[in-house]
Amino acid sequence: MKSKIIANGILRAVGIIVAVVLVLFFLYKIQSVIFYIVIAGVISLIGRPIVIFLRRRLKFNNTLAVIATMLIIVGVFFGIISLLIPLIIEQGQNLALLDIDQLKTNIESIYKEAITYLDVSVVDAEQAINDSKILSNLDYSIIPNFLNSFISGIGSFSIGLMSVLFIAFFFLKDSNLFKQGIMTFIPENKESNTKRSISKISDLLSRYFVGLFLQLFILFIIYTIGLLIIGIKNAIVIAFLCALINIIPYLGPLIGGALMMFLVMTNNLGESFMDVILPKLFYTLLVITFAQLIDNFFSQPFIFSKSVKSHPLEIFLIIIIAGLLFGVVGMIVAVPVYTAIKVILKEFLSENKMVKKLTQGL
Repeated sequence: MKSKIIANGILRAVGIIVAVVLVLFFLYKIQSVIFYIVIAGVISLIGRPIVIFLRRRLKFNNTLAVIATMLIIVGVFFGIISLLIPLIIEQGQNLALLDIDQLKTNIESIYKEAITYLDVSVVDAEQAINDSKILSNLDYSIIPNFLNSFISGIGSFSIGLMSVLFIAFFFLKDSNLFKQGIMTFIPENKESNTKRSISKISDLLSRYFVGLFLQLFILFIIYTIGLLIIGIKNAIVIAFLCALINIIPYLGPLIGGALMMFLVMTNNLGESFMDVILPKLFYTLLVITFAQLIDNFFSQPFIFSKSVKSHPLEIFLIIIIAGLLFGVVGMIVAVPVYTAIKVILKEFLSENKMVKKLTQGL
């Protein structure tokens, strides 16, 4: 009798393991679909305030409000693309003229002049360059190769874009569609808590994404004004692109700043490196520094703490931990996922002392 119970237990355990493996394999195979659903969910959260405004203030019916919202979102998207295309074409033409050897010579010259300015002998500086071979071993061709790879990847978004827009339309039109899908797996005694959790999460995440776009808009304005003062061509497009990259916490500002410096440099190819390009790079660096100071000490703490009702230090630690565990993707999704977890904990474990302390602002 005992052997039969043990055998049944082993078979049950094996069946559970096989089922879990099959589910994970299935999710792996449809990962692109899951990605489309997640992006569509983000778009629906961003568009939700617009739909509510059109329905309540302008008295649109639900379908018309959703169609108008999708048209606004699509219009903004293609407006952005139409701005970026001329910049990409121009940068492609500039890269065709880029002299890698001359670029290396200019950077080595700047290095020597900096060493001389700091009262280090020229002989020692040249000897240090020759001994270290740091500058000669740098692969400067990575600059055009990176941009070429970026351009070639743009064409693969067309099918995904249409799929995302289609899913987002129905998420906005049938706002309870996602909720109803989840409720089918929830026991009856947990339905009320689950409904409250979903409603609260939707509200907080809508505020978070609206706040995120407000943060990027502030950066865009600062970048645009700074680049226009310096006299950079395509200032608006460059400012928008670099502000958008800032969506990646902590790494985004570094990538966006490097990209801005690169675009400023290639926009002035053919000009004197020492008299024109170098001063503009210096002033661009000042603009980037000023914008990041405003963003880090004013925009981010105020917007994020207000939108997701979490302390700025709390958000900082969560982003760092998520980045260490899951890389760049973890840093991007850290705040939304953490917010959702806090809401769920508050609804289902509200009596726990630690949960009470952690979710007291919700």
